[in-house]
Amino acid sequence: MKGPVPIQHAMASDTEPSHTIKLLHLLVLSTSWGMQVWVTFVAGFVMSRHLPRHTFGSMQRELFPYYFHISSTCAFLNLTLFAMSHPSEQLGQEHKTQIIIFLVCIAASVLNTQCFGRAASDLVAELQRVEQSHGLGQELGQELGLAASEPRRQLRASDPGYRRLARSFALHHALSSLCNLLCILCNGLSLQHLAGQLSAL
Repeated sequence: MKGPVPIQHAMASDTEPSHTIKLLHLLVLSTSWGMQVWVTFVAGFVMSRHLPRHTFGSMQRELFPYYFHISSTCAFLNLTLFAMSHPSEQLGQEHKTQIIIFLVCIAASVLNTQCFGRAASDLVAELQRVEQSHGLGQELGQELGLAASEPRRQLRASDPGYRRLARSFALHHALSSLCNLLCILCNGLSLQHLAGQLSAL
């Protein structure tokens, strides 16, 4: 005759996330990280080398709003799914650290969606309008060098408005890139945490 189920074992079963929650969390996290790595380290470099500079800028302007919104949605879903399977009264230090990582990822994603990424896209459009009026922007990315960038340097020297736009774009682009890299780092750390929970592949 079987005895009563130990209280600790029963508690562990009650708090164990369902298979569906685990699957959703893994899918959202891996999709987000894979998308960010592809857009940042593969698609961006390939397009920048083989497309005219203004075509590349226009494609990024169309692509990035979707990219930033999907990243923000995934970051929010990651935190929500993690919180659903980890009651606050049973959170250990490792779980609290993971929640902080998710919150940082959400903050960086939202900043890119609502501020830095949007501003950089708007500034690209302004820069392209000025450059087109001077016959610039059709050079291929792989051809960029001292000779190709010299006309833009001359334009910055002669046009204070263009110079201000270029500086503002450089700042917002750098901040947007920093937020993007921060999201990649956060999602990478979250994947590392998940991998540490696996008993087998």
